[in-house]
Amino acid sequence: MSPEITQRPLSYVQRLEKRSTRDIHLVVIHCTELPDLATARDRGEEIVHLESQTGNSGHYYIDRDGSTSQWVPPDRVAHHVRSFNTHSLGVELINTGRYPDWFHSGRQQMTETYPEAQVHALTSLLDHLVKDLPGLDAIAAHADLDTALVASSDKPGIMVRRKLDPGPLFPWGDVLEQTILKRVTAEDL
Repeated sequence: MSPEITQRPLSYVQRLEKRSTRDIHLVVIHCTELPDLATARDRGEEIVHLESQTGNSGHYYIDRDGSTSQWVPPDRVAHHVRSFNTHSLGVELINTGRYPDWFHSGRQQMTETYPEAQVHALTSLLDHLVKDLPGLDAIAAHADLDTALVASSDKPGIMVRRKLDPGPLFPWGDVLEQTILKRVTAEDL
């Protein structure tokens, strides 16, 4: 049975590059590092790529209660992870992460757990995607693909990871047990 997915296309979705879904082989798991879905939507609608007049977002968003929405269809390239967008789908899990000061040297711990309903919705979505996209065979954490360092916001001499998501509390064991996707890192790709 397919999961219930609400269609909520971003205002600029038609300006995102088209692609064949046969080229998709990777799912990247993110957390929004924002307090709620409404704030994530506001961020997703922001135009940050001036040439294309598009923003940064994932393809799918899963809220804490498990409700799932699609903001970008799989046949469009979303801006969700540096250097890996053209062949991947981004799945964003609502989670505060390091919000509100992502790069503060003293706030590099991610303490919010992922509710069972959210994890169940994710594994249902992954099962659905594997059935729909024959080339899909890999899964990665955002932090495994974007390993860049940035100066901390409070002490510029201290470098912190740009991305940590989905973080140490993400239940990789449970998710990998329920999918045929193989976990990969940037070195594997």
